[in-house]
Amino acid sequence: MSSFSTYLQLGFEHISDLSAYDHILFVVALCAIYKWTQWRTVLILVTAFTIGHSITLALAALHIIPVHTKLIEFLIPVTIFLTAIYNVSRFAANFDKKSLYIKYVFAIVFGLIHGMGFSNYFSMLISKRQSIVELLFPFNIGIELGQLLIVGLSMLAAFISMQIFKIKQREWNLFVSGAVAGMALLLMMETKFW
Repeated sequence: MSSFSTYLQLGFEHISDLSAYDHILFVVALCAIYKWTQWRTVLILVTAFTIGHSITLALAALHIIPVHTKLIEFLIPVTIFLTAIYNVSRFAANFDKKSLYIKYVFAIVFGLIHGMGFSNYFSMLISKRQSIVELLFPFNIGIELGQLLIVGLSMLAAFISMQIFKIKQREWNLFVSGAVAGMALLLMMETKFW
């Protein structure tokens, strides 16, 4: 197996690993306020998140920026919690251009934080002899493919809930965002940052 396919697989497995579910929760929270028919908007949001985490993953892996592991382990669930709380706020229901722009900015900023979390895992994988730059690209593609799988499953769950079980979109959002917020709070308490 080539280095490209190995690191592609490692990136995919890292984002889709159920035992390290914090990044999955974030992507699920990003999707919660959208109907399945708004999948294009969700893909743009996830792409904004990818841009953010790709930047800090590269900068941290190349040792250009320092990563305070305990702080990042705390901030990742904070981003998840804030996204879930935003979903149930009155502002989340706005889908005008200005609101979408703000959501994209938050996705990029929160992606910057998650990228530093990815960098810890990525740094453990590579040896000193390997070229970090060559391995970052397939690792990031693997993460993006994993995120797209999570988006697809989230939007499928939304479709089934709203179309088959006739659950209203607001109820779906409250249920998913509430569950994600609760899990994020547990993750924050587990980090023992303070």
